[in-house]
Amino acid sequence: MYSQILVPTDGSPASDAAIEHAIDLAQQYDARLHALYVVDGAAYSTLEAGAEIVIEALESEGDAATTRVAETAEAAGVECVSTVTTGTAYRSITDYVGENGIDIIVMGTHGRKGLDRYLLGSVTERVVRTSDVPVLTVRQPSDE
Repeated sequence: MYSQILVPTDGSPASDAAIEHAIDLAQQYDARLHALYVVDGAAYSTLEAGAEIVIEALESEGDAATTRVAETAEAAGVECVSTVTTGTAYRSITDYVGENGIDIIVMGTHGRKGLDRYLLGSVTERVVRTSDVPVLTVRQPSDE
């Protein structure tokens, strides 16, 4: 049923819960897992100075987050492809789906907190509304 599973991550605890579910699905269906981190450069383009430094730091954070997913997946016997890209988060996720033959997206219901979330809206909600493939949303356990 699923041969290519996408798990977008932002390194948050909600992403961690989704990663567990994605790895479990990949094991059950002998599927390849795709870990994706999107650096939203547009959110920082208004900075007059230091935008490049912020974007580089976010790319480094993305590398760390996707590497952690890949290591966890490989320890569970699941093949994993890691990608860090730049763009609008929900569009980059849905574009990745089409470009890589993804069968299902597994993502957390809540990601990063703060002003960005209120100004930009929920990435998960936008992915659910625009995706051509099923989206499994995973809630972060309440005790975390």
